[in-house]
Amino acid sequence: MFTGLVEDLGHVDAVDATADGVRLTVRTRLAAELGHGDSIAVNGVCLTAVELEAGGGTAFTADVMHETLRRSSLGAVAAGRTVNLELAMRADARLGGHIVQGHVDGLGEITSVVQDGFARIVTVTVPGGTDGLLRYVVEKGSIAIDGISLTVARIDETSLDVSLIPETLERTTLGVAAPGTPVNLEVDVMAKYAEKMLAPHLAALRREESPT
Repeated sequence: MFTGLVEDLGHVDAVDATADGVRLTVRTRLAAELGHGDSIAVNGVCLTAVELEAGGGTAFTADVMHETLRRSSLGAVAAGRTVNLELAMRADARLGGHIVQGHVDGLGEITSVVQDGFARIVTVTVPGGTDGLLRYVVEKGSIAIDGISLTVARIDETSLDVSLIPETLERTTLGVAAPGTPVNLEVDVMAKYAEKMLAPHLAALRREESPT
């Protein structure tokens, strides 16, 4: 589990692709805090450290399976790229962002970047619109974009806006993101559970209201 507060910008050293999946090597100061089998969020995707650079080095390696490659932007990541990194949340830590699982729900696309005073407004088109992931999003609610916990500033039928302060622009990949950039989206998990639990009751109500 994560909070959506990015701890470091990692450098992708290698992307070893085979028919079985991808082995991703990332260089970061956070590697010193990882143990074999520990979780780390890479652009909002929860991965497992399967190898660590010897001698207390500064790199870790993770396996990325086909399901993750299909659902996230890691399918297009290349050596030399910068990625957002966050270690798994400690039980005794402050929850400064919101509850983020590292389970990407879908890919959005940045369609607009506009300066607004010292902030920057980023518009993201969301797949499926209000029939897709946007049905889980509310204005002033939380969403994780590339693993960053952000507040939704505006929402319409096809997209949402987030407003980024200079700290976020400096410490995350969104600082250099431009229109056309794909981004990983994870919506609030509580909204998905609420929908599943309420679905049978709503279906029963619709049957009762429909003409016989």
